[in-house]
Amino acid sequence: MKKKRKIIFFDFDGVIADSFEMAFGVNKMVTKETRMKKDDYRSLFDGNINDWKKTSSLSKQEKDRIDKEFFEIYDPLMKKIKIIPGIKNVLKKFSKDYLLIIISSTISSPIREFMDRYGLSSFFDVIMGNDVHNSKSKKISIVFNKYNVRCDDCIFITDTLGDIKEATRKGVQSIGVTWGFQKRKNLLKGKPFSIAKKPEDLLNIVSRYFEQN
Repeated sequence: MKKKRKIIFFDFDGVIADSFEMAFGVNKMVTKETRMKKDDYRSLFDGNINDWKKTSSLSKQEKDRIDKEFFEIYDPLMKKIKIIPGIKNVLKKFSKDYLLIIISSTISSPIREFMDRYGLSSFFDVIMGNDVHNSKSKKISIVFNKYNVRCDDCIFITDTLGDIKEATRKGVQSIGVTWGFQKRKNLLKGKPFSIAKKPEDLLNIVSRYFEQN
């Protein structure tokens, strides 16, 4: 295990991978919700995206089909998804001083393939996808135990209100980014530590956060 350092949690879709349009299209395809609007899809991320199954009237069989088919289609399409411009240089700089951990609702295997393709793998200590656990709060707890860190030793960089809420449950503050799945107005509802308009903004925001903690 590496020497204890401060930890930065990163969401994957929308923050590192420019995947909103692809994810939206795949969701419409597997749910057969052809009239779904982009804002309807964005609103699913006001909470944990996995929680849609709790309120849906669909049968368990149909819910399982949707989950299975989503990633069957999503996985090969990830090979066409581009990286967010400017984020690689930010990740490289962060990796020198912090432990970087992916916490995502996407399964881990396509994330790893994306990281390898763009030369990002060496920057991250752990990738925790939906196959590890479908609760991001739970995955944060796993990190607390593994690295013997406190909530103040960590910060979560994300593009959704749902992630901010899950991090808050574990006492972890968040930085919202405006280039991903949700807009600034929605992110502010979660009272994040700050909002970044472009990847380069993250460098000063993260430094300022850990100086205060």
